[in-house]
Parts: sequence; structure tokens; C-alpha cells
Amino acid sequence: MATGLIALLDDVAAIAKLAAASLDDVGVQAMKAGTKAAGVVIDDTAVTPRYVVGFAAERELPIVGKIAMGSLRNKLFILLPAAMLLSAFLPWSITPILMCGGLYLCYEGAEKLLEAVLPKAAHDHEQAVGLDLQNPRHLEDQKVAGAIRTDFILSAEIMAIALASIPEAGFLSQLVSLAVVAVGITVGVYGVVALIVKADDMGVALAASSLSGLRMCGRGLVHVMPGLLRTLAGIGTVAMLWVGGGILVHGLESFGVDVIGHAIDHLANALSAGQELVAWFVNALLTGVFGVVLGALLIPVVSGVVAPLWRRLAALRNRTGAAGSGG
Repeated sequence: MATGLIALLDDVAAIAKLAAASLDDVGVQAMKAGTKAAGVVIDDTAVTPRYVVGFAAERELPIVGKIAMGSLRNKLFILLPAAMLLSAFLPWSITPILMCGGLYLCYEGAEKLLEAVLPKAAHDHEQAVGLDLQNPRHLEDQKVAGAIRTDFILSAEIMAIALASIPEAGFLSQLVSLAVVAVGITVGVYGVVALIVKADDMGVALAASSLSGLRMCGRGLVHVMPGLLRTLAGIGTVAMLWVGGGILVHGLESFGVDVIGHAIDHLANALSAGQELVAWFVNALLTGVFGVVLGALLIPVVSGVVAPLWRRLAALRNRTGAAGSGG
């Protein structure tokens, strides 16, 4: 009896050690995957605040919360299972899917540039695609939906990069690692975004302090934050164009169309005079320009073809639903 109990305890100890080793592996894999995706995470953090700019202060945190929950649902319930299934059964399809997302990012970025440079043309385009600028509630819903769509594309790239960085891990280890990355990145990104958008309110609170040092700090925050938010909105637009253009350049290279990528690398090396930082900056700039060109070409396609087609499909769906309920 004692011998059997000792054997059982040995088995339990062995299982515990195996579980601990597995958890360690998951931690290492998640850290490795998250580190590889860090560049896109930074872009995601820069992109999101621009969707909050222009709304009343009391709506800022609820909007960030809605986007964060949408982002988490995307990662855990759509992107995670899709990434695992596609990598197992259709690995060739991941790049084309990401390239479609890259086109969307280029379109979004070019649309924001159009709004800054030609506001009248941007307004006409927004009306053509059905953006309701008059109803604040509808506008908020549309902005949140747009932010979640953009986050979906960035999250898809994050998950793809994370998955590619741990090819040696087993299925379960990959699954848990990607789930850890998804939750950690979402909490981190939207926690930072919430701090950014509410920093001016914190400044107001500090400005009312009885301590002169805190008052000065608070006044500084109140003074700086509006400009910082506008700057982050601009950085977010640039990030979308850079990431979208980069996805498309690398995607084309994977299909053997490397003319654009080689041209960008050649120009970056020629203009950098051997300085790696300058070469990176020029490469990012040219990739972003490529994104602008593609996005600008997509704007009339969306307003003239995609939006009318979408409205017709929506009207057909509504008629079908009305006929079904009437029958």
C-alpha cells in the first residue's frame, strides 16, 4: 500500500514537473512571439488615439473600451483560430489575406491625408461611403467600427508575426502562447491609449493641487496634451501607410514580384551614405509613399464602386428580410 502511494506521488510529481516545464515553454514562446511583433504593437498604439480625437471628454474612455473589447474579440475568437487553421491547412493563404488588409490600411491612411489636404473632397467621399457626420451617436459607432477594422488588420499582422516566430512549438503551445500574446498586447496597447487620452484630465486634477510642483506639472499636461493628441493622430496615419505599404511590398516579394522592394532598398542605400538609421528611415518613407499611392488609387474605387455595391447588397438584404418576416 505504501509502495503504491509512493509510486502515485512520484507520478503526480512527474506530471507537475511536466506541467511546469510546459508553462515555462509557453512563457518563453509568448515572450518570443510578442517581441517579434513589437514593431506593429507600437504602430497600433499610435493609430488608435486618432479615433478618439474630437469627441467629448466623457466619451473618450467608453470609446477606448469599446475598441479594446472589439480588438480582444477579434484576436481570441477570429484571428487566433484562423491563424492556427490556416497555418496547419492553408499556409499559402496567409500572405494574400494580409495583403488585402494592407490595401485597407493604405486606403484608410490616404483617406486621412485627403481630409487634411482637401477637406471638401474628403467630405464628399465620406458622404459617398455613407458616413453620418450629423448624428453624434452614429458617428461614434462608425468611428468605433472603423477603429476595430483597422485594429483587426494590425492584429492579424501581429498574430501572423507571432506565429511565424515560434514554428518549432507544438500546436497546444502555439495556441496558448498566441492567446497570451493577444491578451497581453490588447491590455498593454489600450491601457497606454487610455492614459494618453485622459492625460489632460489628469493634468486638470494636478493643476488643482495645493503643491506648486504638481500644479506646474498639471498645467504643463493641459497645455501639451491637445497638441500631442493631434501629433499622435498624424503619426497614426503615417503608421497605417507605412505598415500597409510594407505588407504589400513584402507580399509581392513572396510572390516573386520584387521590383518595388528592390527599388526601395536601392534608393534607401543610395541616399543613406552607409548610415543604417538613415537607410531605415528612407526605406520607411518610401514604403509609406507607396502606401499613399495605392491608397489614393483606392479612394475613387471605394466611393464609386465598393460603396454603391455595398448599399445595393444592404438594400437587397433588407428587402429579403422584410419579405421573409411578412410571409
